[in-house]
Amino acid sequence: MDVTARNVLGIKSILGTELLNKHQIQQILDCAFYFKAIRNTKAPFPKSLAGKNAVMLFFEPSTRTRSSFALAAKNLGGNTVVLTKEASSTGKGETLLDTARTIEAMQPDVLVLRHPSAGSPHHIDRALAIPVINAGDGFHEHPTQALLDLMTLKEFKGNFAGLRVLIVGDIAHSRVARSDIYALQTMGAKVSVCGPPTLLPPQIEALGVTAYTDLRAAVRDQDVVMVLRIQLERLNPAQNPSGGEYARFYGVSTETLKHCKPDVLIMHPGPVNRGVELSPDVVDGPRSVILNQVGNGVFVRMAIFHLLTGGEALHEGTMV
Repeated sequence: MDVTARNVLGIKSILGTELLNKHQIQQILDCAFYFKAIRNTKAPFPKSLAGKNAVMLFFEPSTRTRSSFALAAKNLGGNTVVLTKEASSTGKGETLLDTARTIEAMQPDVLVLRHPSAGSPHHIDRALAIPVINAGDGFHEHPTQALLDLMTLKEFKGNFAGLRVLIVGDIAHSRVARSDIYALQTMGAKVSVCGPPTLLPPQIEALGVTAYTDLRAAVRDQDVVMVLRIQLERLNPAQNPSGGEYARFYGVSTETLKHCKPDVLIMHPGPVNRGVELSPDVVDGPRSVILNQVGNGVFVRMAIFHLLTGGEALHEGTMV
């Protein structure tokens, strides 16, 4: 049976926000807010994953994404199996595709994949019948992070139309930046980016964003400043700025906030390098919604599990 015929999103997998339309994003957000409303009332969650199994292949380190996927499945009554690179047969020379096919033969209901190679979830998705959720592929995309960012923005800013969002940092190597740019623009936000010239992709303006190299000029009139982690593991030595140099020119501090709108939101996908990308007083300050992002990650991933595996469309108004 065609998996898309039995889910309301009309798609088999979540591979990237570039592939999602406005209606699909809104359905995911509505469902996530539904689950958050249930949590706030302390009522039990619907067990839409009861009797279902999610296999999570995590070939890169993760705290927030891996934990929130596991909690999301548990909240919905599902089971999870986690495989890392070290614990899988890829260490013996088995290909990722053969590993995925082996897992599918055990008849799980969904596969979550984080992998250092860009495009790996797309490759796996073409070979498998079960839904695949991209939990981050190299510096290509991280769609569930972008969706939880949108949920947080909706919560604090209300509307996306005309919202001005600045993404600061290592744009060139950030899968979060790409997913956020696609998702924000789909929902009607205006996106700008800022970073050192060596960390801005060539022709980044082709994505419809405005690019800056001067942080003070970039932050003016922005409603949201989304700060990224420097992807040290993906940089060559010529691109790698010292922490002190980076903090001086591109770190967001209380001094930076003086040039921002008084109600600006500060976001970060984590983990934060305190004193480099963000000063500690900004991380823990009143404009920061970083921990809200983390919390919303569970609800967004619950929504994706629920909707991809055949759950009905949900929104807060459907609560009884």
